[in-house]
Amino acid sequence: MGGQGAQVPHWRWDGGDLVLELRAKPGARRDGFGRVAGGRLAVQVAAVAEDGRANARLLGFLAAEFGVANSAVELVQGGSNPLKRVRIRAPRCLPQAAGVPPRPG
Repeated sequence: MGGQGAQVPHWRWDGGDLVLELRAKPGARRDGFGRVAGGRLAVQVAAVAEDGRANARLLGFLAAEFGVANSAVELVQGGSNPLKRVRIRAPRCLPQAAGVPPRPG
């Protein structure tokens, strides 16, 4: 009984949209994906958490990585919190570092 429980996924498909649970880390040297812990994917961004700069950088980074326009990435929850939920409408690619499997079907 000392085994580790199943990892909670940090992603879910909602039709053609991808919903991600994230832990944002502003003030990094460069943008990038980190590890998954507690059902959240760490994403570091090279912007400070002032005046929405880090959120804007996060959404732009995700748009570029998933091959969509900036307008296709929506911050659903967590505006001023490092724990965020993001919706990506119809992602065109799935970066391996994000750890998201292809949409079923």
